Amino acid sequence: MLTLIKNAEVYAPQHLGKKDLLLVHNKIGYIKDYIDIPTDFVDVEVVDAEGKIAVPGFIDSHVHIIGGGGEGSYKTRTPEIQLTDATLSGITTLVGVIGTDGTTRTMTNLVAKARALEEEGLTCYIHTGSYQVPVRTLTGKIEDDLILIDKIIGVGEIAIADHRSSQPTVEEMAKIASAARVGGMLSGKAGIVNVHVGDSYDHLKLLEEVVETTDIPIKQFYPTHINRNPHLFQEGIRYAKKGGFVDFTTSSIPKFLEEGEVKCSKGLKIMLDEGVSISQITFTSDGQASLPDFNAEGELIGLQLGKVATLYQEVRDAIVHEGVSIEDAISVITKNPASILKLQQKGTIAEGKDADLVLLDQATLSVQTVFALGTKMVENGAAIVKGTFE
Repeated sequence: MLTLIKNAEVYAPQHLGKKDLLLVHNKIGYIKDYIDIPTDFVDVEVVDAEGKIAVPGFIDSHVHIIGGGGEGSYKTRTPEIQLTDATLSGITTLVGVIGTDGTTRTMTNLVAKARALEEEGLTCYIHTGSYQVPVRTLTGKIEDDLILIDKIIGVGEIAIADHRSSQPTVEEMAKIASAARVGGMLSGKAGIVNVHVGDSYDHLKLLEEVVETTDIPIKQFYPTHINRNPHLFQEGIRYAKKGGFVDFTTSSIPKFLEEGEVKCSKGLKIMLDEGVSISQITFTSDGQASLPDFNAEGELIGLQLGKVATLYQEVRDAIVHEGVSIEDAISVITKNPASILKLQQKGTIAEGKDADLVLLDQATLSVQTVFALGTKMVENGAAIVKGTFE
């Protein structure tokens, strides 16, 4: 199967200029200034990308693919993600996690859903565990999960600084990070620890104490929800300047923003202005998670659903409203997560890499066409491949 994309303005995410791209099955075969179609050759699908920007397929590395929530009892358990939730948003790679509910949401469910999404055309990985410590793994050991289960690339999301967490100690978190690090080394995977950071003023102190008192490097941790309030955001800047990764959560509601949550597009601009390296910053959606609102006593008073569509919306806002360059803005959902998670075939447009591509309208920056592993999933903003039950 050959697909020739003609006349695209390519951001790989670095700007390459106008190029032709030849997709060979599920890989990017060639990137040239001009590629001609020979006569008397096999069929080649030609996509005219004049007026379009080509960027790498988006990576959403924190999604509750089997659903999450449940903080308001059983009826508030959120639904599973569907294929077109991702593809219509330009997302070609997902990383699934379990959150608050580590009882009715299980690792076997997570593995099965990841494989189902791959059968439908996406790339999908998962982390082992949930909010809880001790970590509930698939095989009984973090190292074994990482070494023996191809889909498992890290641990998490482990909750800290939150009334819903297991209140892990420094020693417990160090042992989790150590097991993840060794499992990652032995399997060639990232072995990162994905950390849910709550509203508590403890902020990132637990992670910093592990780094200060052990040999665990700061980049073994991948803390998320850094933009959830102004004081955590400021601590996130300080943490990033120490060399740590910081992840912003794009799913939100107006009430959270009114109460001080930092809008991702604005937060990206602020961090860059503060001197944080773009390579340390990512966006994730927290898609299919509940967005719970608690009162001062920790009682649930409201609930909405996280959406993966917010991932690119915030990137677009950063470009259009905050003046962040396309290269930097696109990096937080392509090159950066691919690097952090050691997804070597993902995140950049280069010969030999996976053929995950998004064509954006040059004028509006809207998602027009999406290729996942060389298969056209979305055309002219409409899904042409749908999930099994869609």
